[in-house]
Amino acid sequence: MTIEYSGAGDPARSLALLWRTQERVSRKGKPELSVDRIVRAAIHLADTDGLATLSMRRVADHLGVGTMSLYTYVPGKAELLDVMLDTVYGELDRTERPGEGWRARLEAAARANRALYHRHPWMLQVATSRPLLGPQFSAKYEHELRAVDGIGLSDLEMDSVVTLVNGFVHGAVRGAVEAVQVRQRSGMTDEQWWHAHAPFLNRVMDPAHFPVGARVGAAAGEEYGAAHDPEHAFEFGLRRVLDGIEMFVRERAAGGT
Repeated sequence: MTIEYSGAGDPARSLALLWRTQERVSRKGKPELSVDRIVRAAIHLADTDGLATLSMRRVADHLGVGTMSLYTYVPGKAELLDVMLDTVYGELDRTERPGEGWRARLEAAARANRALYHRHPWMLQVATSRPLLGPQFSAKYEHELRAVDGIGLSDLEMDSVVTLVNGFVHGAVRGAVEAVQVRQRSGMTDEQWWHAHAPFLNRVMDPAHFPVGARVGAAAGEEYGAAHDPEHAFEFGLRRVLDGIEMFVRERAAGGT
């Protein structure tokens, strides 16, 4: 899997593009172009064909313009990728829920992020250890922090809680997306894959040598019809993560360190 990196472009140009502090106007007689139109085309291509095939030339071909005309608006692919990410973050539901507790608000944010990854799986191929610093990402961060604001956590603890939940969602969705992709590319369901491997596994996986693994694996396989169920893994994991945060919040309220 090809991995791209956010923040890999020129910082000044990326920030100007993200915040739209500079944008050229189409010249007379040229096809109507804008940063937004270019970004929407790039997102469509990434959604349809994946990130590995995305290039400035492909975006230009999709728009029916020359490749060089794109550079009037977007310096390059690295900067384009940053704006693509920031743009799709704008799809997240940031409705305020003042009547709900912090746990319900944090859970809603987690589920919104999960749905966003499923709509745009290419996001999982972008490492974001260097945050985007764009308007939509900033609004997302603000919204998620507000879910745990005023419940007795320090600023650093609030940041850590949001990072924990987002990290869990990212990992859980990556597994779910990969499960879908392997079925599509192999043309074989998980159940068919297990049936194909079962005769050999029955010969080599001696329960006497792997008693716990054989017992638990058989139970999981019977329940899921596969090695694991991404839906169950997400629901189980999210509850446990929120349970852990709830315990931490209670400790803080009780004066724990």
